[in-house]
Amino acid sequence: MAAAAFETHDAILITDAQSNILRVNHAFTQITGYRAWEVAGMNPRIMSSGRHDADFYKAMWRQLLEQGAWSGEIWDRRKNGEIYPKWMTITAVKDEAGSTINYVAIFSDITERKRNEEEIRGLAFYDALTRLPNRRLFLDRLQNALAASARNGDFGALLFIDLDRFKVLNDTLGHDYGDLLLVEVAERIKGCVREIDTVARLGGDEFVVVLEGIGADREEASHKAGLVAEKIRDSLAHPYQLKEHEHYSSPSIGVELFHDGEENTDDLIKHADVAMYQAKNAGRNTVRFYDPGLQHDLDTRAMLENDLRRAIENEELQLHYQVQVDNERKLVGVEALLRWQHPVRGMIPPAKFIPVAEESMLIVELGDWVLHHACAQLVLWADDPLRSGLTMAVNVSAHQFAMHDFVEHLAAILQRHGVQPARLKLELTEGVVLNDIGDVVEKMRKLKALGVQLSLDDFGTGYSSLSYLKKLPLDQLKIDKSFVRDITVDQSDAGMVQSIIDMAKNFKHDVIAEGVETEAQLSFLKHHACLAYQGYFFSKPLPLEELERLIADWGSKLDD
Repeated sequence: MAAAAFETHDAILITDAQSNILRVNHAFTQITGYRAWEVAGMNPRIMSSGRHDADFYKAMWRQLLEQGAWSGEIWDRRKNGEIYPKWMTITAVKDEAGSTINYVAIFSDITERKRNEEEIRGLAFYDALTRLPNRRLFLDRLQNALAASARNGDFGALLFIDLDRFKVLNDTLGHDYGDLLLVEVAERIKGCVREIDTVARLGGDEFVVVLEGIGADREEASHKAGLVAEKIRDSLAHPYQLKEHEHYSSPSIGVELFHDGEENTDDLIKHADVAMYQAKNAGRNTVRFYDPGLQHDLDTRAMLENDLRRAIENEELQLHYQVQVDNERKLVGVEALLRWQHPVRGMIPPAKFIPVAEESMLIVELGDWVLHHACAQLVLWADDPLRSGLTMAVNVSAHQFAMHDFVEHLAAILQRHGVQPARLKLELTEGVVLNDIGDVVEKMRKLKALGVQLSLDDFGTGYSSLSYLKKLPLDQLKIDKSFVRDITVDQSDAGMVQSIIDMAKNFKHDVIAEGVETEAQLSFLKHHACLAYQGYFFSKPLPLEELERLIADWGSKLDD
């Protein structure tokens, strides 16, 4: 009877008290691939999968020693290397004195059961066509997102996406083509969001996206949600290749923010759905916020971007200049600053339009315009004794500097205008130089070979470190105005400014401080060996005509 019971469909393994294998049955060989003679005298750990850590085995042995038995799910490795799940029960066999003399392990392969469980779970929680979470899993994820928003105090957003004229595709080419489109749409949406965000299909041609942790400020969060929605809209509006057919489609997207757990899931979905229909009523292929105020902000930003695209051809851009002086209060240069004179809105502050230009990549075109006009102005000053020695500082954005042919493009601009390269100073932020230090250093060396000066702008506000600073072929460090503002009253700022000046001296760089507004600030900086200054104490940024008068007056004062 014992022999018959030993040869069951469950694998049986018997060890001695030291866990050395004494005997296994035929089912053990069928499941593991090991024959009895191959494992005799071996420790069962030869079948370990590596999926469980030491704590798992410690807990298992603790229960086995204390209670005499353990059972649970465990992953092991077959002889052929395949890892598989099994359900195992281990029992300690004791003698009359209560000492353990054997361990008996009985287990079964549960691979098929796990596969079935996964398939059932997939059917229950995932869309069969796109493999995205279905409505059931989406509602669970949304509820968790609301709870996390309440816990962390940040904003999230729900995007409701509906494909425009999807029914026409199904009616003309058939549902097979409609399914191909839906699969491609799912992939494109996933490519527009982060891994922590949820993309789900509610059914038909309706998709939803849950964005989490998009900022503690409402305006910032709405802006980020709008950017993602617009990115999805643009991606889904590109043509689709459905077998032999090229198909054009577009989405209508509704957006609703959530915060602090104030909304319930039903209201949130309803609001996003309403916003989606507002997008359809607005002509399709567009994004709409449920909140009219947020929609106004989005529309205003879009109008600003459209107007900015026309600003160059309409000659609405201009340069203003802020003077830079040395310790003798002699003019040594100017910084060229971009200004936008809108025909309707008047002078638009750079803080309003530069972020829009950065996000839309218009900053590259704007930067190119600034370089051309700055170089042209330097040429006009070349024969004037009061102006010919001035340097022209120009800000270069990260997108502009990242262009693979930036150095060659700048060289062409210098050659076209016939400007002396040493008169041009490019101001780079720390964000520019931290992207790819190897590529940055190579570009900077080529720029230096052209004869152009290089300044590190807003120094101290980013991630300054000696490890990269010593690699950069800079001419100058520019102390950010946020440190200069309180140097006479704040010991931390005073110490930071002193450190930057000392650092510049050690690396043999010039140093200039921006944002100088008082005599006290100037005295402090001069006392601590700063070399040059820029700020309202000397002059605000001026249009060219006013700058010309200032330079003439400055020269006559020095002569006096």
